[in-house]
Amino acid sequence: MSEKRLAIVTGGARGIGRAIVHELIKQGRKVAALDVNEERLNELADLAKNQWKTDDVITLKIDITNSKALTQAIENLAEEHGGIGILVNNAGITRDGLLLTMSDEDFDLVIDINLKAAFVATRAAAKSMMRNRWGRIINIASVAGVMGNAGQTNYAASKAGLIGMAKTVGRELAKRNVTANCIAPGFIVTEMTDVLPDKVKEGVKQIVPMQKLGQVEDVASAVAFLASDAAGYVTGQVICVDGGMAM
Repeated sequence: MSEKRLAIVTGGARGIGRAIVHELIKQGRKVAALDVNEERLNELADLAKNQWKTDDVITLKIDITNSKALTQAIENLAEEHGGIGILVNNAGITRDGLLLTMSDEDFDLVIDINLKAAFVATRAAAKSMMRNRWGRIINIASVAGVMGNAGQTNYAASKAGLIGMAKTVGRELAKRNVTANCIAPGFIVTEMTDVLPDKVKEGVKQIVPMQKLGQVEDVASAVAFLASDAAGYVTGQVICVDGGMAM
């Protein structure tokens, strides 16, 4: 059963990533959450055991910019669990700034975490998926990657890159029953948006047709669909979970 195949979620310890882990657990899966934040991983492990009442969450501290370590971790998980069924490339950061003042370092760091690490993880997991002739690769992109966003040259480029990568991977692996898709969230209530001034949040609501911010569960539900057998004929697509913002 595909439901029992291991799922990997990068950046799985908090926010959207944690919600995705929970949703996949509710589907009856075993989920490995990869994150660099050990404290948040411990919180997730406690949450899984004491509130979700499951032993099916694996937590793994890792710096995903270390390509060798990330590849080895995914290969080890594949060996231990009979393959990787689902990969959710969720980990991401922002280092916002206008084009003319953005440093090489801020550009490179965002690309390394948001895009290159997703490529490395996909390359490693795809080998297992191709062997098992079943797989779901889901990239968490952004409406910024669809529309562009002033002050986010690096972030928008990384998210647009995830979209192009998913479409290409989808073409390459389709014959092996492996799909590759993207979710493009809009403004979602997370720790990242919590720090925004109320005036900014109200301004955001005015440009979103549904006039509200999304919840992490909205994104997780879309991921759960793409991870399911029901989405077996869906590949190379971008689903915007944005209250209509990018349409």
